[in-house]
Amino acid sequence: MNMQEAADRAEQILDNTFAGIKPTVEAMRGPSTEAICPDIKGDATGAGTIIRRRYVMTIISGERRGSFLGLVERHWKKNGYEITSVRDHKERPAIFASTPDGFRVSLQIGYKGMARFDATSPCAVESRVTEPPRKPIDPDSEAAKGLPYIRSDFWSASTPLSSPSPGAKS
Repeated sequence: MNMQEAADRAEQILDNTFAGIKPTVEAMRGPSTEAICPDIKGDATGAGTIIRRRYVMTIISGERRGSFLGLVERHWKKNGYEITSVRDHKERPAIFASTPDGFRVSLQIGYKGMARFDATSPCAVESRVTEPPRKPIDPDSEAAKGLPYIRSDFWSASTPLSSPSPGAKS
């Protein structure tokens, strides 16, 4: 697999993750990152890794974050992902997983409740990588602030769920 193929696979992983989130959320692509895979001495090996990102622009209330993380965790497990770590933090929880084909994926909640998904490839043969298309952002828009701004009757609600989120299967 070369780095472009790895980038395409990372996009598929993210697309599949978002397809499993019900009710849906709005997201936008973030910047991609490329890095070399060095050997033990720090020298280049002719291989590299790629990270693709998505930022959730839907407001996920503090009361619904646990449900959101649980929904994503169940979806990943259903797809054969291994949960490698969970950060159980009130303000900045996160889930980290690995896919059967060696990609790493994470969901992290950050500043002001911003949910960010990353998909990181294993080392792949170095190649040119195209940046995925991103919609231009009006500098005067809410999106330009870089924080969630889209309200959802479900995800933005200020009441916690008493049962698993919609679409959740035990």
